[in-house]
Amino acid sequence: MKKYVLGMIAGLSLCANVVMADKIHPISREMGSGTRGAFTEIFHIQKEIQGKKVDGTTDKAEVTNSTGVMITTVSNDKDAIGYISLGSLKDNVKAVSIDGVAPSVANVNNKTYKVSRPFNVVVKEENALIKDFLDYAVNAKDVIEKAGYIPNKPEKYASKKPSGKLRVVGSSSVTPLMQKLAESYKSVNPNATIEISQSDSTTGVNSIVEGIADIGMVSRDLKPAELEKGIKNRVLAIDGLAVIVNKSNPVKNISKEQVQKIFKGEITDWKEVK
Repeated sequence: MKKYVLGMIAGLSLCANVVMADKIHPISREMGSGTRGAFTEIFHIQKEIQGKKVDGTTDKAEVTNSTGVMITTVSNDKDAIGYISLGSLKDNVKAVSIDGVAPSVANVNNKTYKVSRPFNVVVKEENALIKDFLDYAVNAKDVIEKAGYIPNKPEKYASKKPSGKLRVVGSSSVTPLMQKLAESYKSVNPNATIEISQSDSTTGVNSIVEGIADIGMVSRDLKPAELEKGIKNRVLAIDGLAVIVNKSNPVKNISKEQVQKIFKGEITDWKEVK
């Protein structure tokens, strides 16, 4: 009898594991992340409180504090789903199509993949070095395209080679592109030193407002309240957002509505995603 009971417990435990294995594990970015802000806005993952729309991400979502941690988390969890910058996509996770359209630079460009957002840089006051570097950055078409983003239409640029140091702070999504631009800028202007600190978009804005950085990186649209603080923004590039799952996950396509319901906690089982 004892063996029978133990066998039943083991069997029930196994069944429970099988059921739990189908539970969706939504992975989100931290509050203050521009990627999270853009993602919740694009997918309407919002709720209304006292007449205002606020982030409606389920409390059951695991929170990560950078693009790199997001990728690692999803790559190690077969039931996870998350989101990252398209330009940061690695081969250890899988990007799913949204409403039948694959995430790619070409599809963002032709506007069939509608999950995209701007990469902004913000400043309060420009000196000669800030202006020269940003004029270079927004026109560095080859660097931006090679990194997997969509550049602005390039304009004529010639460096005046000002000297000095710049401190750039903000979005972890913009950081990899900014690092490439800063490295490339050295060949144009060896007189400049550029230090880049990764954090989040809100920190990027606040660092400019408080005067503790020269350039802020913001991976979302600027809020009216932020612009009212006297900062100015320029679009560095356009980036697609990729919804990612574990490579072992058989799901290849997901609807925009399903993404919304997953991150609001209304869809909790992969069996509901068809």
